[in-house]
Amino acid sequence: MKHESYDETCSICRSNAADDGTAVFENDLWLIKHTGSPFPLAGWFLLQPQRHVQGPARFNDEEATNFGPALRHFMRTLEVVTGSLRSYVVAFGESYPHMHAHLIPRYAELADDEVAWGIADRFRAITAGEQTGVPESDVTNIVEAYRTALESDPPPR
Repeated sequence: MKHESYDETCSICRSNAADDGTAVFENDLWLIKHTGSPFPLAGWFLLQPQRHVQGPARFNDEEATNFGPALRHFMRTLEVVTGSLRSYVVAFGESYPHMHAHLIPRYAELADDEVAWGIADRFRAITAGEQTGVPESDVTNIVEAYRTALESDPPPR
């Protein structure tokens, strides 16, 4: 969706506007996509506002009112679909001037040094080619299950 606040210099705005089939969920406020290859984990999604906005401190009233209930729904659905022990949400807002939150399943089989803050080290090591990511087929299965779950039970509006 190309939001009225679209900024052509923003890679997240361009990603949101791309009609490339990678959106797992989309409504007028939020868009969810899976991280790209190489894949650090199956089910590592990105939640992005449709509007070009830096983060929650700058949300408009509609975004602020919907964010908590929608995020809770996205996270609970992620845990059900992946069977993960819990899920993390991480957003620093330094790399891009457009908010994007990482929704990350915490799987039981992750090594002790790959949980909590260590999950970022896993992401960096895999994207740097120092570790092998998960197979694309694993990602595809989770993406389809998450998409189906959110289609049949979308977040509250």
